[in-house]
Amino acid sequence: MIDFVEGTLAYLDSEYVVLEAGGIGYRLFCPNPYHFVRYEGTKTKLYTHHHVREDAILLYGFPTRDERDLFRKLLDVSGIGPKGGLAILSAATPEQIVMAVQQENVTYLTKFPGIGKKTAQRIILDLKDKLSGFTPSVFQTVAATELQVGETAAQVLQEAQDALQALGYSDLEIQKIRGALSEGAKNGSTVEQLIKQGLSLFMRG
Repeated sequence: MIDFVEGTLAYLDSEYVVLEAGGIGYRLFCPNPYHFVRYEGTKTKLYTHHHVREDAILLYGFPTRDERDLFRKLLDVSGIGPKGGLAILSAATPEQIVMAVQQENVTYLTKFPGIGKKTAQRIILDLKDKLSGFTPSVFQTVAATELQVGETAAQVLQEAQDALQALGYSDLEIQKIRGALSEGAKNGSTVEQLIKQGLSLFMRG
């Protein structure tokens, strides 16, 4: 079992980063790979989840153990796989996700990609008691206003994606830059700014 990888961030892609450690390049799938762009070429440590399936052995990387542990708890929910877990973590902070579950906020959870009402209710049912242990550690008490900020960011991100789709870009193309757009939305970017950012990323290829 690989618990973490520490090494030089060699390069990143829309879905993963590559850490070079001991002459080996470890591909780590992350919620927001573009979050690490400022660390390219520097020493970086990511906590990992080792996922084995019939046709692949994959590593998922996270900046903190708490985020990695939350990812693992999401995987315990029926209907949520690794891609779904990454999509949720890329659209909100761990604090916002925990608060939404504890407040049984179905409306907020259904804003995540691929999460319908039934899945949101299942997340709440399966995780509400299991996430109580997160509160006294890193999450502490999170103000309700932070959740509202997360809801606004999700709305801005969705509107920007809808606009890019209206401009002729496919779901697959938009998905490739979603991590970068999500990071911008959480940092306060407007819909117009996200659209410009998306167009710039598309032009770079």
